[in-house]
Amino acid sequence: MTGPGTLLRRLFVPEVPGDEPGEPTDARAMASRLGVSLQAVQLTRAADSIDLHLDTFICVRLSDYDPLRRHAHALGGRFFFGHADLPRLRDAGLAGAMWSITTNPFRSAARRWAVFLENLAGLRALVARSGGLLAEARTLADYHAARARGAHAVFPAVQGANAFEAAPDGPASIPDGAVVRATLVHLTNASYGSTSAPVPSRRREKGLNPVGRRLVEAMEASRILLDLAHVHPDTFWDAIAVHDRARPVMVTHTGVSAVRSHWRNLDDRQLRAVADSGGVVGIIFATQFLARPGGPRDAGMVMEHLEHVVRVAGEDAAGLGSDYDGAITPPSDLAGVDCWPRLVQRMLEAGWSEERIRKVLGGNFLRVLGAVRAA
Repeated sequence: MTGPGTLLRRLFVPEVPGDEPGEPTDARAMASRLGVSLQAVQLTRAADSIDLHLDTFICVRLSDYDPLRRHAHALGGRFFFGHADLPRLRDAGLAGAMWSITTNPFRSAARRWAVFLENLAGLRALVARSGGLLAEARTLADYHAARARGAHAVFPAVQGANAFEAAPDGPASIPDGAVVRATLVHLTNASYGSTSAPVPSRRREKGLNPVGRRLVEAMEASRILLDLAHVHPDTFWDAIAVHDRARPVMVTHTGVSAVRSHWRNLDDRQLRAVADSGGVVGIIFATQFLARPGGPRDAGMVMEHLEHVVRVAGEDAAGLGSDYDGAITPPSDLAGVDCWPRLVQRMLEAGWSEERIRKVLGGNFLRVLGAVRAA
């Protein structure tokens, strides 16, 4: 009997029969298929291209989606889920990604912790099943080792640090120090801080309370990168005030409000604060947060937000956090992870130097990772 997970996967993201991970598609063939220059494909593959926020593990949890096999693009070509799998990651040349484990905030605190442990084990089982094509990476040294042997580096990450609320020793209880990055909140308020999402709430104070301040300190003591995506501006500024000034902070998947005014996006003052910490702002691929009236409806919308980050905060502060498989709708020409070279083609056409492109594709993130988790 076909279960609901199988039906969900077949409806949204059908597998391509018989196509398992192997050698990436020939670079010239990729360039022809994507309608880009050979240089764009080669540069994407040669650079340390790293997605700062990949939600593909959601598909694994919700259905029998197997990210080790190739799938057709998502429903309608780009909607909701089915944006990424290992064959397409290899085709694009993505050397790594922060694979996010998302916390269900409506579970009890004890259950959130238990489910997080189950999900971390599930993510690690996926890596083990890949035959060496995926490699768990917790440090900069781990990344370089994975890159050297041609594996895609999986950086375990968490969306919603309330996953650790009932842990015996907070973030220090995470097995093997496995989590590289965590957001403080997601799309709901937590007991210690507020989301930027316009959810109904009786809470008057939108910043961090003393528990939230201690959480930030505990995360940094455990060398977990502090991700301020999704937080209310008051929580953002409280976290900036309490965090270790010697360490960078990140916002892994966002837009900028100067291009598109939206509750999900950062203003210029926030961009500068991340840059002043030595951190990185990853631009999301979600049209619902990026598209402005009269603006581009293709990869140009991502470029608009990237270029604003570069103008306001500098090229060392810009990165990419697609949010693929996070129930988003990307631009039609960025329908899946294998389309990354199309964005690189836009960078080349905009006259960006190869040095800047390499920084934005992943070099800036690796600098941040080395500052917090070199080995």
